Amino acid sequence: MSPEEQTKRETIREKAHEERTVAGHTMEAGDIFKFGGLIAFLALVCVIVVIAWPYITDLFTEGGPERMVERLQEAGPAGVLVLLGMQFLQIVVAIIPGEVVQLAAGLMYGPWLGALIILVGCVCSSALIYTLVHKLGAPFVQNMVSTEHLDKFRTFEKSGKLDIIVFILFLIPGMPKDVFTYLVPLTDMELKRFVILSNVARIPGVLASTYTAHGLAEGDIVGPIVVVVIVAIIAAVGIIFRDRIMDALGKGEQS
Repeated sequence: MSPEEQTKRETIREKAHEERTVAGHTMEAGDIFKFGGLIAFLALVCVIVVIAWPYITDLFTEGGPERMVERLQEAGPAGVLVLLGMQFLQIVVAIIPGEVVQLAAGLMYGPWLGALIILVGCVCSSALIYTLVHKLGAPFVQNMVSTEHLDKFRTFEKSGKLDIIVFILFLIPGMPKDVFTYLVPLTDMELKRFVILSNVARIPGVLASTYTAHGLAEGDIVGPIVVVVIVAIIAAVGIIFRDRIMDALGKGEQS
């Protein structure tokens, strides 16, 4: 690190520790910034929930997914924004099954454009979560994920090959990718590398969903069924052997 960069970082660190008075309470500037960022994030989530709620509630009623797709189609170009919002919520708070959003995108926009819309949502959501967690630190995450997963990622980081491990974990269906999205920012992995690795790894699964939905809508039964069976088998293996896979990755990289 050059002397200029070191000086710049020290200046930023000093400013972060400067004390400010807010509503009669003394707080460090860095804490004020973190609090403001958290409030802005929660406000964004609330706005998206309010906009997408009529579509989300359809999912939990009989014939809901079909009705949700119809409502999105009736929304016209705004349907893309709603899909992006639903994908954001799926990653941030996991209140929506990811496959449902992906299938809806495939039905409405085809396998390629539908996958692109989903991946844009994944990139934006991943980048936002990374930035938030990176600023707020471990205490923010510890209340949301298990200590076991947190310790496991610290082990992955020490292995020196975190990149390939993150790629594999995001590639395998059935792995808790939403949890991983909150854990990676606590490591030394940079934002750009995380966004590229995690979302490139998502591409096969997203394409499988959008292709399946589009194929069924077009009357192609064989292809989508083959894809569903393959993905279901891999997902079942990922879910059943989730802990063993993570343990194997950790041991393998440490040896």
